[in-house]
Amino acid sequence: ATEIKVLDLTGIASFTDYFVICTGSNQRQIQAIADDVGLKLKARGELPMSVEGYDQAEWILADYGDFLVHIFSEKARLNYDLERLWKNAKPLAIPPE
Repeated sequence: ATEIKVLDLTGIASFTDYFVICTGSNQRQIQAIADDVGLKLKARGELPMSVEGYDQAEWILADYGDFLVHIFSEKARLNYDLERLWKNAKPLAIPPE
């Protein structure tokens, strides 16, 4: 995944506290990112309430309640531009692995 960002929506949105946003370069990579994120979160006891867009893999949205994971194609990320739409959200630093 590239262009990984975490936005803190606490006090801004009523439906979640955080967005995790990233980009994949093609449909297969986008699905692989979603699969990997899902497995890693499942290992921590986190299961999604819903996952949308997996088959089309232009924008996969996984809803974990307190946070939403958005995995975009490059085109969809530019089109939906969540960072601009939620410009009042606080960007959080991502610690290195």
